[in-house]
Amino acid sequence: MKKIISLLVLFFLFNSCSVDSGSNYLYEVLPTESVDIPAEFTLGGIYPITIRYNRPTSCHYFNGLYYKKHENKRTIAVESAVEQRDNCQDLNAAAAADEYTFNFEVTSNGTYHFKFWQGKDDQGNDIFLEYEVPVN
Repeated sequence: MKKIISLLVLFFLFNSCSVDSGSNYLYEVLPTESVDIPAEFTLGGIYPITIRYNRPTSCHYFNGLYYKKHENKRTIAVESAVEQRDNCQDLNAAAAADEYTFNFEVTSNGTYHFKFWQGKDDQGNDIFLEYEVPVN
């Protein structure tokens, strides 16, 4: 009898919890405002790179980085998850300011070319904040 009651309790416990909170999300890329990046690298070193960006509303959350690499070229952008709800608030400058730091490992010689997405110009072309970082 105790086993049956225990099984019933477990059954109701697992079935009463829902993983889906009912929230829907869209994903968008946020423009880079500024970047802290070293002026030079050493082969084999690991360096922090900090990206500053603004969250437009209280419904925007950091979701990760878009990170594309080709040889020593890196294209990077901040990916945001945007919760779809009716009570999103526009954020003032202080509340909107956010940053993300990642560690970059230097694996080859030469110069690294970084392109951080900053948005689009009037013609709809992507614009980037670009850095050339030599490996010494």
